[in-house]
Amino acid sequence: MPRSQTSQDGRTAMCLAIPGRIIEVVDVGNRLARVDVAGVQRNVNIGLLDADEGGGVGPGDWVLIHVGFALSQVDEEEAQATLKLLQGMGEEYEQELEELKGSLIE
Repeated sequence: MPRSQTSQDGRTAMCLAIPGRIIEVVDVGNRLARVDVAGVQRNVNIGLLDADEGGGVGPGDWVLIHVGFALSQVDEEEAQATLKLLQGMGEEYEQELEELKGSLIE
């Protein structure tokens, strides 16, 4: 989901949390999972969701991802609606996907 913040100079910066589906947990100890985001697969940290009711997330679950961390769990319907909204943003969404492609968490 897009989140905006106004800087001291009055400009608005936008941060995106992009939905992704967990494919597998690749490192239980470090809480890393392989996640698919619009065809891009990367490892993200799922440790922030361990305290959620039910003991965390696993394969098949949808999560919102920002800077390599899964921030919250969402259902598939919300994930698809958010992806559709983000795709409509055009350049900002494409830039976020490019940054995701270039990121590595191992």
